[in-house]
Amino acid sequence: MSESRSEEFQRAPSRFRERFAMSGAKSDAADAHALADMVRTDSHQLRQVAGDSELSEAIKLLARTHQTLIWDRQRQVARLRAQLRDFFPAALAAFGEELAAREALDLLKRAPDPDAAAKLSRSEVLTVLKRAGRKRLVDERAERVHAGLSSEQLRLPAVLQRAYATTVRSIVGVIAALVEQINAIESELVKRLDQHPDAQTYMSQPGMGEIVSGRVLGEFGDDRTRYAEAKARKNYAGTSPVTIASGRRSTVNARRVRNTRLIDALMRQAMCALRSSPGARAYYDRQRARGVPYNAALRHVANRLVGILHGCLATRTTYDEATAWAHQVVRAA
Repeated sequence: MSESRSEEFQRAPSRFRERFAMSGAKSDAADAHALADMVRTDSHQLRQVAGDSELSEAIKLLARTHQTLIWDRQRQVARLRAQLRDFFPAALAAFGEELAAREALDLLKRAPDPDAAAKLSRSEVLTVLKRAGRKRLVDERAERVHAGLSSEQLRLPAVLQRAYATTVRSIVGVIAALVEQINAIESELVKRLDQHPDAQTYMSQPGMGEIVSGRVLGEFGDDRTRYAEAKARKNYAGTSPVTIASGRRSTVNARRVRNTRLIDALMRQAMCALRSSPGARAYYDRQRARGVPYNAALRHVANRLVGILHGCLATRTTYDEATAWAHQVVRAA
């Protein structure tokens, strides 16, 4: 069973098992019995497994691997930052928030400790920056980096400093390898996405570039019968609220059981859509004017965008700003 299907069906069997054993006991044989009995007695309550195309499954696999490698790179950059903070804080001051940039990695590979960095000339730093692809304000940047790397700082004992330098080179090598593989998978993901018949519909949505489109398409799948209506797609996306009612008390909360990779991509789309779609921006501003917190307002925008996407996929049309937000304009008037 694929990762997405495992996540989707994992909770239901767990709850169904409690009908047979409240003690919390678990075994493979008991789980098999519970699953078989669930299909026998509750089949009318279960959904059929979606029949996504092989291309959609390939896009999902590539998109998930691409995102996982990006998370791995972020972890390695955090480790590199921690190492530099311990023995080479001047490098952090020199590179600032651009520690993961190619120029920073190239310079740290060449000069991974304060002694080696102090020997770098300004012209060497300038050459590395140009080779890394920096084009704007190169001279000013080279001056700041050179001054930062050669600034005075406390030194650790030589043997300990060499050990730290070895770890820095190692982490830099891992980050460089991750960046290379991320670029390779990104290229393959874009190639597969271009082959999908729904690609233009996804990429026409506000806030969706090629990568986010690939992630959303892969997680939603392309089975036309999977979502009976827009509400079903919103529920799966985790953008729609869930109502908890008991007696006279009723509350509406954000969904916590959801596909985390999908909601991450949709929230990224919503953030970008605030800049590219006047309708999305106006809708967000109205939510904020009502006192809705930032994250909740952004989730409302994402929920609306999922509904728009569903309509475009159902009618096989691309996004149109006026059509998507027409009812919001009428309501505001």
